[in-house]
Amino acid sequence: MGSKDILIVEDEAAIREMVAFSLPSEAFTLRQAADTAEAEVLLSERLPDLILLDWMLPGTSGLEFARRLRRDEYTRGVPIIMLTARGEEDDRISGLEAGADDYVTKPFSPRELIARIRAVLRRSSPDRGSDRLEAAGLTLDLAGHRLHYGQRQIELGPTEFRLLRHFMGHPERVFSRGQLLDAVWGRGADVEERTVDVHILRLRKALASVRREGLIQTVRGAGYRFSTRKE
Repeated sequence: MGSKDILIVEDEAAIREMVAFSLPSEAFTLRQAADTAEAEVLLSERLPDLILLDWMLPGTSGLEFARRLRRDEYTRGVPIIMLTARGEEDDRISGLEAGADDYVTKPFSPRELIARIRAVLRRSSPDRGSDRLEAAGLTLDLAGHRLHYGQRQIELGPTEFRLLRHFMGHPERVFSRGQLLDAVWGRGADVEERTVDVHILRLRKALASVRREGLIQTVRGAGYRFSTRKE
């Protein structure tokens, strides 16, 4: 995987030290911030490959900071793992809806954290040299702007293509309607959130022709995700 730059935003020094001690130095470089103000300074210097973000931070909460990162075009694509003592389902959904790619509940073991980091980096940072995305038998040809299931081509409108590209590039991650609007239509687009639902229905209809409509899942109260796992 190569050396990866990790930014941890955590107000508890003991946890930052534990993470610093646990991450293998040959694989990861760790930068540390005790609050969002320090994090913003480090982010302005360079973008990390991944952010470990504590839910409960002084001043701006980790949840609000995650939302801010997802709204900003500069930081939108950086994967986020939330670190929190909150383990209830509603809290996990809130974290994912805010833009987190994964969720680690305290106390956690160093081995679990490293495994989660590697997994998120694998699925959130596909090969930049690749001109296609593949999942569940689907092949999305980014250069040719075509979708195939095996040898069969599936017709997609341009918006549905962009939606599917975003979903397949971020599998298992839940996106709210607002986040999808920003990612697919662009920030500041004068489009109602209900428009997302219309295009989701069109995308599912196209995928239904090869019985793959179930890949686009509705997460009640949160949004949508692309998943190869059954609901």
